[in-house]
Formats: sequence, C-alpha cells, structure tokens
Amino acid sequence: MPHTSTTDDTVWVEAGRAWSHAAAAWAYHFEPHARDAADAVFARLGVGPGTGLLDIACGSGYATGRAERLGATVAGLDASEALLLIAQRRTRAADLRLGDMFALPWADDSFDVATSFNGIWGGCEAAIGEAARVLRPGGRIGITFWGPGAKLDLRQFLLTLGGCLPAVADEMKATSSIGAPGVAETMLTDAGFSGIERFAADGVLELPDAESAWRTMRSPGLVVPALDELGDREVRRRLMPTLEPFRSVDGSYRLVNELTCVTAVLDR
Repeated sequence: MPHTSTTDDTVWVEAGRAWSHAAAAWAYHFEPHARDAADAVFARLGVGPGTGLLDIACGSGYATGRAERLGATVAGLDASEALLLIAQRRTRAADLRLGDMFALPWADDSFDVATSFNGIWGGCEAAIGEAARVLRPGGRIGITFWGPGAKLDLRQFLLTLGGCLPAVADEMKATSSIGAPGVAETMLTDAGFSGIERFAADGVLELPDAESAWRTMRSPGLVVPALDELGDREVRRRLMPTLEPFRSVDGSYRLVNELTCVTAVLDR
C-alpha cells in the first residue's frame, strides 16, 4: 500500500499486511494489468542483457519477471511477505527482499535502473531519494501511476471506496496527487534527475464473471481498511455496482485504465 515517508517501521509493516491479505488474487488477476506499461518503460529505459535493475514495491514479481526475461539482473523490494513468496517463484534468480522503500537495503551505486509500477505515489519523495541513492551515476528511473487521463474506468470504484471511510479518502487524495501535471516531474527533479519524459500506456483488467471480479477488486491493499471496518458483504454491496458499466452481456468485465509513465536520468 502506498504510504508517505516515515521513520515508523509499523507503517510499512501494516502496509505489507494489507497487501498480503489476498496475494494470489492480486498476483494472478490484478497485477498483470500493468504489462503494457512495464514493457513500455523497460523499452524506454533500455533494459536488456547486463542491466542491473531494482523494482521498488515489486509486488508478486510480475514486472521483475519480464525484466529478467529481457536479460536484466534483477532485484526487488516489497512490504508484503506473501507477494514476495510468489515473486520468488516467478524470478528465482532475483535478489528479493522484504522491507521499506524509504530505507532500501542496498548500498549506494548498486543499480543501473530503478522502476516502480504503481508503487511510488504522492508523498513518496523520500522513496525517490532512496532510488537515486542506489543508482549509479547516469542511472535511469521509471515510475507509473494512474494519472489524469480520460481513460480511468476504475474512477468511480476508487471514489466509492474513498467514501467508505473518511481516513481512506484522505489518504487516497494525498497519494493520488502525483497524477496532477508536474508533480512527478518536481519529485524527480528535486532528487537530482533530469531528462524527464512522460507518456501513457493502457492497463487492461479482463475478468470472466462477477465472482472473479470481486475477488480481484477486493485484493488491493487499499481496500483492506474498508473490509476491516465494514465487512466483506457491505463493501461488496457498495463497490460492485461501480463495475456494472463495464460488464458485457456474457457477464464478463473489461476495464481500461490509463497509466502515466515517467522516466528520467540521474544527473550525477
């Protein structure tokens, strides 16, 4: 779960608990929605044989697996132990570690490329700083997030989720601030990056039926506070109607969500 910079270890540990609650559903149904964005970012960053790559908030290793198949030497960090167990099966040669993206457990100048696919959000300036620290001079970074584009079929889902609990809504507003034009660029510039490029890639969620859709949509860690407070049945009652416009006559769902991708180069 995205969280703002803090020295309190309980924050990332709690985020890891939330993202572990339905790890398999996230790994096999939700996380692959970023495949086109991952491919586009890797191509823009020149990921290939000999590239040392760190994926921050690597989740279940979907992106690290794609990087490894391109020939990169891969490392990854996530707060969720359950997701890392899946990542280890997907990328057996990768250096995968449990921890906090605001205190990366690697030395300075360790990697050529750092990426984060929907893991670094508003309030995560310190994570960008940590990425800069572990990159070699001239290293490259690529991050993605849901931006201000017109294609965000999850918009009403997210707004309704935020309406379930005021605290959830406040956190979602803070983290989603990165989607405003110029915010990500400022975060990167302040951390010593230049040559910033912004582009977009579609993330597509295709789900066969209502039960699969609910298992998938309840899997992100940001849903957990609502589940804990209101219970599965009530959260489902509130959220599932937001998917109805994207249900086909055969009962399947297809949601298209534009991902903003931003890449940059470390000045030093």
